[in-house]
Amino acid sequence: MKISYYPGCTLKVNAKNFEDSTIASLKELDVELEELPRWNCCGTVYSLSTDDLIHHVAPIRNLLRVKEQNNNKVVTLCAMCFNTLKRANLKVREEPDSLEKINNLMYLEKLKYEGDVEVLHLIEVLRNEVGFSTLRQKITRPLRNLKVASYYGCLLVRPREIGIDDPENPTIMEELVKNLGGDPIDFPYKTECCGAYQTVDHPEIVISRTYSIISSAQVNGAEVIMVSCPLCAFNLDHRQKETKQKYLEFRPMPILYFTQLLAIALNCPENVLKFDLHYVDPKPILKEKGLI
Repeated sequence: MKISYYPGCTLKVNAKNFEDSTIASLKELDVELEELPRWNCCGTVYSLSTDDLIHHVAPIRNLLRVKEQNNNKVVTLCAMCFNTLKRANLKVREEPDSLEKINNLMYLEKLKYEGDVEVLHLIEVLRNEVGFSTLRQKITRPLRNLKVASYYGCLLVRPREIGIDDPENPTIMEELVKNLGGDPIDFPYKTECCGAYQTVDHPEIVISRTYSIISSAQVNGAEVIMVSCPLCAFNLDHRQKETKQKYLEFRPMPILYFTQLLAIALNCPENVLKFDLHYVDPKPILKEKGLI
C-alpha cells in the first residue's frame, strides 16, 4: 500500500521520534508513505472567522500536492495538522464560493482544487486500511502487562464532524493498544485540553493541566501515556519538570507517541524511537516490561 503523507513542520525537528518510528513501523506493515512534494505549514490552527479565507489557503495548497501525486488520500500523524487540513477541506466542500475564491488566490498553481482529497489520520489508516486484525498478526513483541492511558486531547475528536471517534468517549486508541498486546487504561481526562499554546505566555496553566491529566492517568493505573500531538507531547512531557517543582507529590510519567509503541510491538530497531528527545525517560519502564 502506498499513500500520500503530509508530515508537517514539527515532525522534521522536535518530533523526529514521531516520524522515524512511523516510517519504520509502516515498513513492517508493507505501507509506503509518499511524502508530499513542496508541502508547506498547514497553518497550525483552523481559523474560526467565517470570512478569513486567506488562512485556509495553506491547508488547501497541501491538498493540491496530493493531486500532483495522482492520489486522492493523504495521511497525517500530528493531531493538529489533521484537524486543520480536514476542517479546511470540509469547509471548501460545503462552500463552493469559498473554494472558488481560494483557487483564485492560488492562481499560479497548475491545478485547481476540487475538494476531492480525503484527509486521514494514521490511526484511521491502521484500523480501516491495514486492519487491526492484520496488525495484530504482525506483532512480534506484544506490549504485555504495559498499562497504557490513551490521551486524545482536543483535536483528534473535535468537532464531531471531522473527529476520528466519539468526541466524548473515544475508544479507537484503546483498541490500538489492545491490538498491540498492551493493557488499555481508561481515564476521565483523556479528552481534556493540555493547555496548548498557553505554554508560551502562561506556562502555569499548562503546569496545572499536566498535573491533573497525568495524576488522573496514574490514579487509574496507567504506567505510560500515549499521545498523537507534538504540542501535547511537549506539554505533558517537558513541563513535568516545572510540575514537580510546584506539586511536590507529583510523580513523573513517560509520554510516548502511539507510533513508538507500534514500533516496539513490531520489533523495530531502538534507534528509530529516539528516546533522547524525551524529558522523562521511557526506558526504565520499557526495560522492566522486557520491551527493549
